[in-house]
Amino acid sequence: MIRRHLSGYALVLPGVAWLVVFFLIPMYLMFRLSLNSGTVEGGFHFSWDWANYKEAFTLYQDQFVRSFYYAGIATVAALAIAYPLAYGIVFHGGRYKYLLLLLVLAPFLTTYLIRTLAWETILSDQSPVVRLLSDIGLIPSGQVLGTAGAVIAGITYNFLPFMVLPLFASLETIDRRYLEAAQDLYASPSNSFWRITVPLSAPGIVAGALLTFIPAVGDYINANFLGGPTNRMIGNVVQGLYLTERNYPLAASLSFVLMVLITVLVAIYIRFAGSKALMGDDISEL
Repeated sequence: MIRRHLSGYALVLPGVAWLVVFFLIPMYLMFRLSLNSGTVEGGFHFSWDWANYKEAFTLYQDQFVRSFYYAGIATVAALAIAYPLAYGIVFHGGRYKYLLLLLVLAPFLTTYLIRTLAWETILSDQSPVVRLLSDIGLIPSGQVLGTAGAVIAGITYNFLPFMVLPLFASLETIDRRYLEAAQDLYASPSNSFWRITVPLSAPGIVAGALLTFIPAVGDYINANFLGGPTNRMIGNVVQGLYLTERNYPLAASLSFVLMVLITVLVAIYIRFAGSKALMGDDISEL
């Protein structure tokens, strides 16, 4: 019995060590840095300077709100695109479904920066796509680049695989006999979809939303290349404070506040979505 307990702790130990070294210690160092005061020239020293957090909330609240707003819309848009895509591949792809999945993910084998620069070209004022949309009246101003829509479109595209893969995995595990039983009970295709397919794919929806929303909040590449001065997200502010202004304590406080806000929102989301939706529901409870 003792050996069994020790073997269990031994299996957990590497994961705990990884979290301590690469998460808890960096978080502690960042929190400590956020309470420093001073300048790069004169040096920083620990002084319990809570004014950095006051500035984080008072000076950059618009960027915080904008980051969560853009990330939320991008997550919903990614779900709206990824779910029918994953559903079609799983249920209608046949023996080619893995090939189709590979084709969907193939563009994302290129680097994040190159994909964003490609979108900058696609959404430029002189691009054929923008001209066509402008001619048919979908873009009255004739300009997409430098707007909130361009930033959200870029975030949605770049993080789409994080939504497609969990949904594909979740839909792939659905037992087709449940759908056949629904047909035998004269359930319509739409009723079968909403009462069986969607609940059973809830783990993929929850996981995909988390994997898309969390990195999207801290993104700064899309806002930098596709947006304008009025579309800056909190990631752009942190980047500027670190690399340009070199105000490391304020940048650290912004990063720590962002992490805490994301953690709180994720906890609320999981609380309302339910742990069973994250881990998988029992069909008997549907």
